[in-house]
Amino acid sequence: MNENEKSCASTDQPWNTWDSINWLKCEMAVKKLQARIVKAQKEGKHGKVKSLQWVLTHSFYAKALAVKRVTSNNGKKTSGIDHVIWETPRAKYQAITTLKRNGYKPQPLKRVCIKKKNGKLRPLGIPTMKDRAMQALYLMALEPVAETTADLNSYGFRKARCTNDVQQKCHIALSRGNSAEWILEGDIKGCFDHISHEWLLNNIPMDKSMLRKWLKSGFIFNRELFPTEEGTPQGGIISPVLANMALDGLEAILIKRFKPYRKMRINGELCHSKVNYVRYADDFIITGRSKELLENDVIPIVREFLQERGLVLSEEKTKITHIDEGFDFLGFNIRKYKGTLLIKPTKESLKRFLSKLKYILDSNKSVKQESVIRLMNPVIKGWTNYYRYCCAGETFSKADYLIHQKMWRWAARRHPKKGRKWIAKRYFSQIGNQKWCFSVGFNKRNPESRITLIKLSNTNIERYTKIKREANPFDPEWKEYFETRPVYLELKKKYFGREKFKEEHKKELSGYYRSERILKENLDPSGKIPEGQWKREAARLSEEIAALRKEDKRIHAMLRKYEGIKNHVEALMAEEGEGVSLPETNKREQSTETKEAVRTMKRKKKHHGMEL
Repeated sequence: MNENEKSCASTDQPWNTWDSINWLKCEMAVKKLQARIVKAQKEGKHGKVKSLQWVLTHSFYAKALAVKRVTSNNGKKTSGIDHVIWETPRAKYQAITTLKRNGYKPQPLKRVCIKKKNGKLRPLGIPTMKDRAMQALYLMALEPVAETTADLNSYGFRKARCTNDVQQKCHIALSRGNSAEWILEGDIKGCFDHISHEWLLNNIPMDKSMLRKWLKSGFIFNRELFPTEEGTPQGGIISPVLANMALDGLEAILIKRFKPYRKMRINGELCHSKVNYVRYADDFIITGRSKELLENDVIPIVREFLQERGLVLSEEKTKITHIDEGFDFLGFNIRKYKGTLLIKPTKESLKRFLSKLKYILDSNKSVKQESVIRLMNPVIKGWTNYYRYCCAGETFSKADYLIHQKMWRWAARRHPKKGRKWIAKRYFSQIGNQKWCFSVGFNKRNPESRITLIKLSNTNIERYTKIKREANPFDPEWKEYFETRPVYLELKKKYFGREKFKEEHKKELSGYYRSERILKENLDPSGKIPEGQWKREAARLSEEIAALRKEDKRIHAMLRKYEGIKNHVEALMAEEGEGVSLPETNKREQSTETKEAVRTMKRKKKHHGMEL
């Protein structure tokens, strides 16, 4: 990179090759700038936000990370209309120098269509590698602002958030006896394709010139150029964040209007509105006290909010449902059964899952059993991991039964002249207490070499810990929370269930509770134990442990010595064939006795030789 062209945020010692770049240093430099953007946004210093975004988008560190992102994700081998792919380290490093604002003009998108669940086509726009890198670069500057201003209960296309957070939020809002009973299922018609360009240019806090170029770049379909007058195309790196920012603000309007935590007058009656808002991308639900409240008060607010952004509600997907009837949301069926809320996998999701497994079996009728298992296990594991945090035990057992039937038909088809017992012995085995496991073993002496089809019922069903709604991954104040959260989730997974943990650590817990009680009773009558007392007690216990360790080492050394003597005596007894042997003598006496024994044996041999 030419040093004369370096920005103020570039490194003083730029790297000469792609492999020599210090990625840790790049990430730390970008995170510092993003943290400053968050701080300025929280303080309302919009001018400073703009200047920091300019510094970030012109830094060498951010440009290098942008190129790395588009060349290491799943779409790294997918090209745009120019058919250019950055594969070699040299091409990647040269790409860093091309990411300049001056003279930049994006190329049209390559339009492709994929099938949706309902059979309709979803249009996708694929930018070129350079356009993707430029979008990734400016996304680094926009994302801290988007996270700071986002709706608290928005979970789609955001860092550290997933559908399990949505599931837990629905459980919190609907599980109680006095919770809301009516739900508005909202869906926006063609959200990505119909967002107003004018609204985006007036309200998105980023470089307006760059944003306008991306929005007006157009797309090519069947070798024909089409202009784009509205919407942000699906497929672009920055499009999900733009859509999220366009939909942010509805939750604040609902809270201001209905005040869910305060009583208000509804039809002359003083009561809680029970309005809660949960959104994932363009799918959202709004709970309410009554059907009339949602129809007459909530829906008009939502329509007015969307109309300002050039969007409308989908008539076929937007409906109001009672909780006793249940509703489907993000692949989960949420319904109350006799007052108890249960969140289960949807029937459609189970059907698609089984159809996928059936397709694998039908496409591999003559392959080895090992290959079929290796193809099916990732699909089964992915589906179970998605639903392991809801009430999926019954569904998992049903899926196991249906999969077993499919595997039996697959095996029986391969051997039409063999009996049922032969097929069962050939393809199924017992592992532990579980029978009828579809498995194949490479080595009978090595059980670990066995490959087994995953059983869904073996998956532990556990409760997911929802992320705090105010958490911001770009804010330094939440740094400790995001560092400790993965550790907490891992420990929770390892020690699932309070009773299981107590059973495994019974002795440790009893000692802990006993010491805690003694300290509270004896050290401080108020129940508050001073820090000094804790430190002194800890020092005393450490000294006792050190002394016990020394004693333990001495005892172990004596045991090893006695064990050696015992082994030596047993060896002598085996050689002599006597019941009792004399104690061990010193080396000099043993040497003398050995020499005398050798001399006696020589004399006996000589005597016997003379007799012969």
